[in-house]
Amino acid sequence: MNRQRDGSGFSIGQVAKAAGVNVETVRFYERENLIKQPAKPTIGMRRYASEVVMRIRFIKHAQALGFTLQETRELLALRTGDAEVCAAMRYHVEVKLHSVQEKIKSLQGLETVLTNLIEECKSGDARQRYSCPILQALDEDAIPGDSRSN
Repeated sequence: MNRQRDGSGFSIGQVAKAAGVNVETVRFYERENLIKQPAKPTIGMRRYASEVVMRIRFIKHAQALGFTLQETRELLALRTGDAEVCAAMRYHVEVKLHSVQEKIKSLQGLETVLTNLIEECKSGDARQRYSCPILQALDEDAIPGDSRSN
């Protein structure tokens, strides 16, 4: 990343480009206190340090792994911590993994319910209250294969 001629840092556009985000993302991260907005000089524009690019990339990588902005704040706070950082980071990642596994389990259950509804629709009896078993299932308390309805 090229520094400005005066060596004072990078423009917001340069930071956004180097980090692979748009300028509005940089501003959003500022509003969310994920990055610090540099002071505005009396003359000229704000200049960002190169560390801001690394921080934004960290945020984007954390988001790609499914971490929320709040969780990312916690990870960022650990970034400058002590020897306990690795254990704390592992804890956060284990919590995220458990959350992902629960979502997968829930989605698999939903997949089963939807598959059962489709199968009932294919073999449904048109003499029922509705001609569509899916509509009937949605109108009733029990959805086939849905453990939550028991």
